[in-house]
Amino acid sequence: MKLAVNLSLAFDGRCEEAFRFYAQSLDGTITFLLKWGDSPAASQAPPEWGSKVYHASLKIGDTIINGGDLPDLHEPPQGFSLIVQTDDEKAADRMFHALAVNGTIGMPLQETFWAARFGVVVDQFGISWTINCEKAVESAS
Repeated sequence: MKLAVNLSLAFDGRCEEAFRFYAQSLDGTITFLLKWGDSPAASQAPPEWGSKVYHASLKIGDTIINGGDLPDLHEPPQGFSLIVQTDDEKAADRMFHALAVNGTIGMPLQETFWAARFGVVVDQFGISWTINCEKAVESAS
């Protein structure tokens, strides 16, 4: 049996901007993007939402993040954080600082007892990200 758990993010009209930002910041690829005006649900959204995203998919490594714009979204998503796991300290630094642009740093990227780099940031779109770069395991002699 093949099984995967993916996630979906809701935006207030900035999904395409966010996904393009994530693709650039996290070395991802937008694999699908359908606008409200081109979807079978076009009549369910206000006319000015025709150019907003009905559904999009973004591939980052082996993970797929789905998303879309919801005309009635009033609050940014809360109560979760997307965790980016890497074994590359330079990549962790680069991704954290990219996501922090116009965002809010909750915990600066730093070394911890379990990680070579660990930090938390809420990006400019209201999405919480945790960057975790675990320390290399030392072999016991």
